[in-house]
Parts: sequence; C-alpha cells; structure tokens
Amino acid sequence: MKRALRNRVLPEFSYAIFFSLYLLIGLTGCGSASPPPPPPDTMPPSTPAGLMVTATSTSQINLSWMASTDNVGVSGYSVERCQSAGCSNFAQIATSTVTTFNDTGLTPGTSYSYRVRATDAAGNLSTFSGTASALTLASSTISVTIAPKRGGLTLSQTLTLTANVVNDVGAAGVTWTKSGGTFTGTTTTSASFSSSTPGPFTITATSNADNTISASATIGVTDLTGVFTQRYDPQRTGQNQLEFALTPGSVSAATFGKLFSCPVDGESYGQPLWVANLVISGGTHNVILVTTEHDSVYAFDADAISCVQYWKKSFLGTGITTVPPADTGETGDIDKEIGITGTPVIDSATNTVYVVAKTKETVGTGCSGASPCYVQRLHALKLTDGTETPGSPVVITASVPGNGDGSVSGSVPFNALRENQRPALLLFSGRVYLAWASHGDQFPYHGWVIAYDAATLQQTAVFNTTPNGGLGGIWQSGTGPAADAGGNIYIITGNGVFDTTTPRTNYGESFIKLSTMAGLIVGDFFTPFNQDQLNPPDLDLGSGGPLVLPDSAGSASKPHLLIGGDKRGFLTVLNRDAMGGFTPGGPDNILQTVNLGTGSGIISGIFSTPAFWQNKIYVVAVGQVLKAFSVSNAVVSAAPIASGVDVFDFPGASPAVSSSGTTNGIVWAVNTANNGTPNPGNAAGPAVLFAYDAVSLSKLFSSPAIPGAGAAGNAVKFVVPTVANGKVYVGTQTDLTVFGLLP
Repeated sequence: MKRALRNRVLPEFSYAIFFSLYLLIGLTGCGSASPPPPPPDTMPPSTPAGLMVTATSTSQINLSWMASTDNVGVSGYSVERCQSAGCSNFAQIATSTVTTFNDTGLTPGTSYSYRVRATDAAGNLSTFSGTASALTLASSTISVTIAPKRGGLTLSQTLTLTANVVNDVGAAGVTWTKSGGTFTGTTTTSASFSSSTPGPFTITATSNADNTISASATIGVTDLTGVFTQRYDPQRTGQNQLEFALTPGSVSAATFGKLFSCPVDGESYGQPLWVANLVISGGTHNVILVTTEHDSVYAFDADAISCVQYWKKSFLGTGITTVPPADTGETGDIDKEIGITGTPVIDSATNTVYVVAKTKETVGTGCSGASPCYVQRLHALKLTDGTETPGSPVVITASVPGNGDGSVSGSVPFNALRENQRPALLLFSGRVYLAWASHGDQFPYHGWVIAYDAATLQQTAVFNTTPNGGLGGIWQSGTGPAADAGGNIYIITGNGVFDTTTPRTNYGESFIKLSTMAGLIVGDFFTPFNQDQLNPPDLDLGSGGPLVLPDSAGSASKPHLLIGGDKRGFLTVLNRDAMGGFTPGGPDNILQTVNLGTGSGIISGIFSTPAFWQNKIYVVAVGQVLKAFSVSNAVVSAAPIASGVDVFDFPGASPAVSSSGTTNGIVWAVNTANNGTPNPGNAAGPAVLFAYDAVSLSKLFSSPAIPGAGAAGNAVKFVVPTVANGKVYVGTQTDLTVFGLLP
C-alpha cells in the first residue's frame, strides 16, 4: 500500500501542499532545492463590453466602455481605429488605463470605427469589443446664434443675452466671455451683462461642443444721464457725444430700423426728452417724454417694444379744450389744433418737467361760450407720476410799458391767443425761460421772453422785443433761446420794427444778447444794415435758431462765436463779445456770412438750426442736401467740406449728431416735407429719418418714405430727432416712432 502510494500521482495534490512539504524538508535538513516559480498567468481579461462612441465636434469623438475583469488585474486598454463605418483595417491609436478616451484631431464630416480590448500585467489580451462607429460633425453642422446681436445699455441696466446652438451635441450649450463689464449670471444658454463704465463691449458665446464655433454681440453702454432740453444742451449744439451703440459700422439697412411706436393723441411738435434710470412705477427705467398739440404729456418706457405708458397728463377738461387754429386767424401752419407746441425742459436735480399748455376755456370768471378765454399756463410736473408740483400751474400774464401794437394806456399786455409759444423752453441758472412769436403774423403780436423761478414759479423777468412797435417774433423754427457760460441768453427775431437810432426799444430782425444777471437786459445785438428791406418780403432773420459754439471753434482773440440762419439762405457768424450792433448803410460789422445759395423767399433759405461736432457745423437748408462746413480760428469755410445726396424740401431739417466722443460720428436728420399742412401744401406722409457718416456724409440709413412696415408716422414740421442709448426717437402726427439697432 505504501508502494502504491509512492508511485501514484494524486490529482488532488496541489502546489500549496507541495510547497509545505518542501519547507518541512528544508527546515529539517532533508533537502536543499530552490522553490519552483509559480505557473504562468495565461488567463486573459474579459472582453470590454458596452463600447459607446459619440461625436462631440467637427474634430473629436469620445469613447467609453464597461470595465473588463481579470483573475489578477486589468492593467489597461488598447484602442484601435479605422476610417469609415465598414472598415476592417484597424490600427492601434492609443492606450488607456481608464474606461474612456477622447479621440481628437479628426477630419470633419468623416466616419470612424473603433474597437477596444483589455490587457493584464502578464500581457494577456482580451478579445476585441464590438465595433462602434461615429461621424464627426460637418464644419457647418454646429452653429451658434446670439440675441440680441447688438444694442445699448445705461450704466445701471442689465441685459439678458441668449444663445442658441444648432445641432448641439449633448446639449452642451456655450461658454460666455466678454471684453469688459460684468456677468451677473450665466448658464449654458444665457448671460446677464452690465457695466459700471461706458464704452463698447463684445460678448461672445462659444460652443462647448466645438470651441471653434462662436457668435458675438456688441453692446454700447452709455453714461448719458438724459436729454433734458431741446437740441441736447443749453447752447443748442445738437450733439450727444456719449453714444456708444450707434456707430457708422453698426447702422445700416440690415442692422438698424424701426423697433416700435407708441400712439399719442395729437401732433408732436416738441422734441422727445429722454431720462436715464428714473425710479418710476416700482422700478428703475429709461423714460421718454412726449407732448402733443392735444395738450397731453406722455411718459413712456424708452426701451419696451410693447410700449409701456407710465403716465399721461392731460390739461383738458369740462369747458377746457385746445385752441382751434381758426381762432388765431392762421390755419396754414399748425392746422389741426393748438395745445403744447414748444419743447419742454427737465430739471434733472428735482425730477421736474416744465411745459407750457395753451387752452380755450368757457369756464371761470369772464369765460363763457360766447366769450371764451384763451389761457397759457406754465406747468411743473413730477417726472415720476405727472402730478403738479406745489404752486403749479401758473397762468402766464405780463405787460411792459409801451405804445406798440395792442397797447392799452401805455402798456403792452401779453396776448395769450395771439402769442405762439413755439421756441423750446430753457432752464438756466435756476430759472425757466419762455419765448413767443405769432401764429402766422396775425396782429397784434410781439416777441416775448419771460423768466420764472424754477422752484417757486414766480415770475422774475419780462422782455418784449418791440414794445413801441410790433412783430419781432421769436420762433426760430422751434429752437429755444441759447445760453452761454457768462450768464447770457441769445434769441433771433423775425420781421418787425427796429429802432435805427438810440435809445432803442424795438429789435425786429435782430440777434439779441440778453443778460440775465439783473432781469432781462439787452447786453448787445446785431441788426443787418438792410433790415428795412427784409421786412416787406417777410425775409425773417430769425427763421433759424441760435447756436452758441464751443470756444474750440473760435480764435485766441475771438473765442466766443454765435451762428444763426435766415430766409435768405445766409449763415451769420458773430462774435458774442462784440456782436456788431447796427451800421446804417453798411457794411455790417460782423465776422462773416456764408451764402448757402438757396435763393430768397418766404419758404426758402434756412428754417433750421445747424448742429456742431468736432469743429464742423452741419446744416440742411430748404431744397438742399445736408452740408458740412469746417469752423476753425473763428472762420467758417466758404464752401462745404462734405455733402450728402438727399434733397430736403421745405422746411429742410435741424440735424443732430451722435458720437463716441471724438469718433463714430453720425449725423441724423428728419425730412418732414410731407407734413400735410397748407403751408407749403404737401400731402401728409411719413417722416423720413436719415443717418450719415459725420466725416464723409455718406448715407448709412434712411427709413421708408411711404407708409408701411418700417416707416415712421406722418411728419410734423421742424422736429428734431432724439438720439440716446442706441435708439432714435421721432415725434409724428399720431405716434412716437422709435428706431434702433435690430436685435
């Protein structure tokens, strides 16, 4: 039995028992052999399962699979690839110690097949996984769009941008970057942007699935606090130099157009006024104010395309209506109804808007249907809700000593029916200045300037241009009195009586400098030597408004310039420190006249106020194109340095300029020839907004001249466009039309 056992190989005999006996023999000295090596590991890992391949871009495919198992341990995986879905010529491209691999540097729009197998430390290889294929995205497959593409913001505003990725693999979305400003929040599809500093900013959305694909938006952030007065400043320069969204590169027919309109109840002759970041209706909003001849004031959200109205103030009521034009004796100019004509003015320090309303009343002492009263009132309204401030309104009354037209017992009274409050209001040194002309030379009338304390609405000064004569209206195509830094305001009168000898009280056909230091006192003036020849044919010197030029346009000896245009088509350039007075027989003692060559006539010449920017003045006379003249060292170029191509019929246009400081200038002008009034008799049609490069005067944009999509409402004479925060606001006969950068 022992023998059999000695010669028999037991199947159960294991390496462990053998090794134990070996140790026993070795320890007892019964042998001296080394232990044999372990048997080799010949067991391969299991086959990787669940191979998944996903194309994530035009040049990348991501792989993943389930882990293999092994009796000792898996040391890694080899990845093989061949090109095309049915290929068989696989070649190893990588190894991985994990169960994922990202294959990059691939060709767009190409099919790739993959297989994977596992290996262990002994070099045993599993069988290959199943084959999986994927097609890289074509170069044009992924696309990113961003909305809005362009726009404007104020310093405290936040803009939400959204990104849309077409064929977005795995809904990966985008990554947002910016050239400045702040993101207040981002997701893979949206970003909220704001900036505490002004300027242009670029916001970019880059596809996470393919970082070679992106889209960008350009946002201009302005630190403009408001357009508080007509023509942008008390000097009436017509320039907004804090516009960063509207540039010659961003304004075109493809990128700029009509955004929305807000209906109003009458014609809007006044320039819309814009206020940034007003606390109103429980929030902070940009607001645009609009007035109408129906005696209404509107406050709209300046940005909401749904046309949000925050408040409306009407000055009408039982027994109180607007004034029918026929009551004034003139129906050819303002031909529908007369209410609010002059552009209001805003005191940004107190958030108060001042406006003059004209009414016809059959209620009150002495007023009845048979004997109506005509009243003009100065209203001071709260910007936040349109309510009257304490002491508001005040009825406008005045008188001056004199024996001129309409005088009674040596006193000339203010005539609320005859006087047309056409010029814009001026807020200057704590006082509100109002000026008047007539309704179409219906007598009796005079030019008036009346000042009111802005806080109390107490009348502080009165000036009459012709107290011992007549006429001398201040209408200036709607431009308000202009002011300088020395405490003076400037007006230009139309045809009227002028005193050729001293002492003078009558200043028809004159540029007048009024000192405001002690009331309203004539400090200087200029009257053409041939003023007596201007009156009979109604060639008003004051058909255009005054423009106080910055000192940069002057010279060392003549730094203070004043410019105005007349019905002869002349621009008159004056030295404000020595305006020229009156020189009987001539020549006039002035700096310069520039003849625009329009010819003379009642509806010829200049019915507008030039704009100033970067030592250039821009003017649009009747029947002419926009022209730019240089002004340097107190001299205006005799010929234009640039010209537009579009002819503006009567009444021409009062242009405005937007810019980013000294760059990106755009000249804006509204053609209002189709205003439908009997004077001059054109049919009603849309106001047409034009935009020109301020350097070359090449046309950038014009709105449609016929009714329809993209067109403004029907035109109102003499309107001035308001440019602010990437938008242009135009008052019309029936609405406020808002143009801007298309989203």
